[in-house]
Order: sequence, then C-alpha cells, then structure tokens
Amino acid sequence: METNILLSAKELTIGYQNDSVKNILFEKLDVSLKAGELACFMGPNGVGKSTLIRTLAGLQIPLTPNPLSLRRGVGIPTKISVVLTDRISAVNMTVEELVTYGRYPYLDWNIKLSKADSEIIAKAIEFTRIQHLVYKKLYELSDGQLQMAMIARALAQDTPVILLDEPTAHLDLNNRVEIMNLLRRLSRTEGKAILVATHELDLALQTADVVWLATRDKKILTGIPEDLVLNGSFDTVFQFKGFDLKTGKVSHETFRNISINLIGEGHQYLWTKNALERCGYEILQKSDLSIAIHEKENQISWAIQDQSFTSIRELLKALSKD
Repeated sequence: METNILLSAKELTIGYQNDSVKNILFEKLDVSLKAGELACFMGPNGVGKSTLIRTLAGLQIPLTPNPLSLRRGVGIPTKISVVLTDRISAVNMTVEELVTYGRYPYLDWNIKLSKADSEIIAKAIEFTRIQHLVYKKLYELSDGQLQMAMIARALAQDTPVILLDEPTAHLDLNNRVEIMNLLRRLSRTEGKAILVATHELDLALQTADVVWLATRDKKILTGIPEDLVLNGSFDTVFQFKGFDLKTGKVSHETFRNISINLIGEGHQYLWTKNALERCGYEILQKSDLSIAIHEKENQISWAIQDQSFTSIRELLKALSKD
C-alpha cells in the first residue's frame, strides 16, 4: 500500500440483504483515498452513493468480509469522521456543544476535556469561520450555517479521513462554493483525505482532485475530472440531454437562420455569445454580419456597423428588428 493512501477498499461489494436475497448496489470495487486529496463521488440518483459512504464509515456492514483497509489510529472513530444528511434531533444544543462532540471518541469515562481538546475545538471553529455562531442554538441556524457547524464537528474529531454525504444540498450558490472551497483548503493544508458525495457537477469539476464516477453496471470509474470529461465518461454515465459538458453549455437551436461574426475576447465575448446563441443566432466567423465588442475605461459597448449599444439587451432588441 502506498504510504499516502489513508483508506482503501479491495473487492468491496455493498448493498442490502433481506433473508437470502441480496440487493447489490456496487460490486468488487477497488478504490482508495489519498492524503491531501479531495475526491468527489458522483452518479445518477439512487445509484447508492449514500450507502457507500455509510459502508466506508463503518456504519453499514458490507456484503463482502473485511474489504476495508485504514491507516493510523486504533478505531474507526479516530480514523474516519462523517457528515451525513440525517437531521439532528437535539436542536437545542449550541454550536459549540455540537463541535465538542467531535472530541468524544478520545475522552475517558469522566468526559472531561483537556487543554489539547479545547485547542482542537477552537481550531475547528476558527477554520470554518463560525466563531460568531458558537453560542447560537442549532434551531437558530440557516442550512448553510448548520453545515459549517457539522464540518467543524468533523474537524474536531481530528481524523485523517473525512466522508461527507451531500454537504451542499439545499444551499444557495454562495454557501455551496464556500463549503467546497473549505473542503479543498482542508485537504491541502491539513493533509486530510476527503470524499464528498455530491450532485454539484460544476463545482466538482473545478475543485476535485479526483472524481469517483458511479456507473450503471455497479462499478466506479476514477480519474481527474478533466480526463473523465474529455474521454466521455460523464456523458456515458449521466446521458446528458441538451447539455454539452465539454463546452459547459446548454445546446441551443439556431432557429433564426442568421449567423453572426462576433469579434471580442474575455468574459464579455463569452457572455455575448451565450446571449446570441440563446436567442437563436449562430456564431460563425465567416458571416457577413459582424458585431464588435469594445471596452474603454471599464465601459463595454457593442457595435454593428454605425450603431453602438451599451447593453446586450439593447443589442438583441436591435437585431430582432432587422
């Protein structure tokens, strides 16, 4: 085993067994998590992502005996911390109390925190930037704040491996980005091996070091996100309808039968092209109709022959009148 592999599974089969009937979700998996690596686990709804997270965390018995290998520590609670989607029933506890639970695997029978425990709790709270929330009750938190508190609790557990099941579900864009960036920074600075089950395709492609891609034949493909995009693995698994992952764009119908030579660069060009294609125009370099994008003193303008416009909306109105 490589020295930087903190968790590995060989010939792992997971699922559920009722009497003599087995419902296999994944079979004969060979996967691993490395120190300093953020892995995003993706796949269609219902494929078994949550079940695999729970199995790797030791919360569910696999269908194959002893397939997991973990480095460091003497027990799973000191090796793996997990953040699940299960609702918290004790909502009257404070954020500080929730984070403190992360130290319980290390306490003896008198449940007394040491100075080192308190320092680890304080570090987890500081890392997740929730100092202003420590005395708030859990029922007073937004979904995003609660997720940060749960991650802080996992950090206080101080394990080399962290598993998270849909930590950004039901959050707004800012909170989703903040949490994914936090996990990425945590893997880099603390050397943790982090696995995140997620549906956030756009964020995973931009933040993950490696992607675990659940296939429909009960296997998992692994690779860096860019390779899995370019070799068509994402397209095969998700079977995108009207979305081109290689360009990151929704496919648009060129229903106007009008082509435009768009001249410009940078984000102004990309967003102008997006608006024109969304409205049914084809972007074609050889077209006789040209639109030039200009920027001067942070002011953007769009020019068609002798006409100039200060917004894309004005530009589209003028085009629709022709």
